[in-house]
Amino acid sequence: NYLLGVGRADCTGPVAEIPLMGYASPDQVGSGLLMRLYSRAFIVADLDDSRRVVFVSADIGMVSQRLRLEVLKKLKSKYGELYRQDNVILSGTHTHSGPGGYFQYTLFWITSKGLIRPSLNAIVNGIVKSIDRAHQNMKKGKLFINRGTVENSQINRSPFSYLENPASERSRYSSNTDKEMVMLKMVDENGQELGLISWFAVHPVSMNNTNHLVNSDNMGYASYLFEQEKNKGMLPGEGSFVAAFASSNLGDVSPNTKGPFCINTGESCNNPQSTCPVGGATTCMAMGPGNDMFDSTRIIGQNIYLKARDLYEKASQEVTGPLSSAHQWVNMSDVSVELNATHTVKTCKPALGHSFAAGTIDGVGAFNFTQGSVEGDPFWDEIRDQLLGEPSNETKACHKPKPILFSTGEMTRPHPWHPDIVDVQIVAIGSLAIIAVPGEFTTMSGRRLREAVKREFDSHGTPRMDVVIAGLCNVYTHYITTYEEYQVQRYEAASTIYGPHTLSAYIQLYGGLARAIAMNTVQDLPRGPEPPFFNIGNMTLVPPLTADRVPANKTFGDVLQEVRQQYRVREVAEVTFVGANPRNSAENATEHNFLTVERYANTSHSWHVVQNDASWDTRFYWAKGLFGRSNVTIEWHIPHGTEPGVYRIRYFGHYKKKPSNNHAVSIPFEGTSSAFEITAL
Repeated sequence: NYLLGVGRADCTGPVAEIPLMGYASPDQVGSGLLMRLYSRAFIVADLDDSRRVVFVSADIGMVSQRLRLEVLKKLKSKYGELYRQDNVILSGTHTHSGPGGYFQYTLFWITSKGLIRPSLNAIVNGIVKSIDRAHQNMKKGKLFINRGTVENSQINRSPFSYLENPASERSRYSSNTDKEMVMLKMVDENGQELGLISWFAVHPVSMNNTNHLVNSDNMGYASYLFEQEKNKGMLPGEGSFVAAFASSNLGDVSPNTKGPFCINTGESCNNPQSTCPVGGATTCMAMGPGNDMFDSTRIIGQNIYLKARDLYEKASQEVTGPLSSAHQWVNMSDVSVELNATHTVKTCKPALGHSFAAGTIDGVGAFNFTQGSVEGDPFWDEIRDQLLGEPSNETKACHKPKPILFSTGEMTRPHPWHPDIVDVQIVAIGSLAIIAVPGEFTTMSGRRLREAVKREFDSHGTPRMDVVIAGLCNVYTHYITTYEEYQVQRYEAASTIYGPHTLSAYIQLYGGLARAIAMNTVQDLPRGPEPPFFNIGNMTLVPPLTADRVPANKTFGDVLQEVRQQYRVREVAEVTFVGANPRNSAENATEHNFLTVERYANTSHSWHVVQNDASWDTRFYWAKGLFGRSNVTIEWHIPHGTEPGVYRIRYFGHYKKKPSNNHAVSIPFEGTSSAFEITAL
């Protein structure tokens, strides 16, 4: 038995004019909302409350160092020494459709237009609020673990890299992806269901880089389905049951199960360079199982949800035993790794290879770089040397055979471009060990890491541990491939920033943490060098908020394009309003809802909300016009099972106005569509 607490809080942030984080495509800027983003927090404490651990999964691309440092600072001022570096894991689901701009290292400013305070603050506050809610709801309960196979939901997107791993190692596994889902179920002592955490390795990139609506992708849709089922009669985002679908070793794993095709000719481009005869690498894209990206998100998300529901219902193996946590900061640009008694190797200063610019079959790069380049390109190298400086011979030699595109570890203006100081962390809840990794481990890298950690536990008196990898935790350091995968320099290898021995270094470091937990010597682990906290103002290219304006003879919230009078199930009800910049709302209200769908109840002569902006079936689009004008279009994709009746759609916004004293104020307003009828089929 443990004390358990679960909590969920909104962390969506601004849904307009902020670059989305994940595909590194500067054109992919938010302009609306499909589903809200949430932080989900789980606290487990001993019955005597002598020890506690926290696991947070947030619907964001990844946890950045800046984000983690700010969250821990807030927790310290609220709770003293209760929630610390060692016992709090912050993990990102890796959705590629959330707002960016929450990084302090310069590389990430390039595509997300700097450090964007409103974006960072929304995530910090959302994570802290989810932990607050879990903290306030602690009750006695039990944990159960289960595991099972998820089919038809992933492919390896770098199969040619995977094949570089030794045949003897590959023959031990039936697939080139990890199909196993690990699920942790939480119930209180009266049997009331509290929530679950699922770990499964797949990229949340069912929504591709043409999408401009903020959403949590396939993993978020799985959470949505589970929470909707358990929080009966509640709107999305409400209700006490919390279901987190967390990331794992997803480095080379795509949900786009049809595989890579040339978008112009339709032929397969599943080749070592992922290129097409016409158009090269920029025309090679992978497709999901659906007929568009929304459909693919739904299908993959539903697969994951159905497996989790099955595992949840059948979970019977109880998790018991002591809690412990171990954490170190490590300078990853300077780790010596003993491969064996005679052979020691080192990690490198961070650098990105040429194939980093190629992107992947889930989202291609801009300049027709190809994956698998082990030669540099004289044209780009010359531009790089002029703009950013040439990599040192030492760094070039250390990263071989990677041809270096950006020697980020040697770039320090205006701040360092990449982290040197990285978190390594393991939390143990009885027989479950959660390895919090700072990036994207490939399938085989993850298998080697889990095995090494298990081996340390086994040989130091803690056998039969369940070891799970939680991805994209604490600080973002791109990818971690195996030494063999590194040699062929596809995208994941080019993005293994600390060089060919990165994985070996992590195996050594996490092995040390596991040993300390098993032998109860965590207190003797050196803390390591503290990460920097750069003093950055609002450094951003995001346009400043200006006064909103309306067309002649119109006011905010007026309907420009009305709904039809009648719809059937599976049709789309659509209405367009005179709108205002949604960023005004994000800065005014933490739990703001942009829209509701309401049904008229004859018995009470009143309207009842049936959907909100977190619903999968609603879409909120913001279109920016000239001179401060803008329109908002709301779509409701009327789902199967909607009751016939009378409905309306409402829009809630804030407009910014500059009064004479020049201090801008935001004023709330709303708009309502005409009533419309939904008829039975």
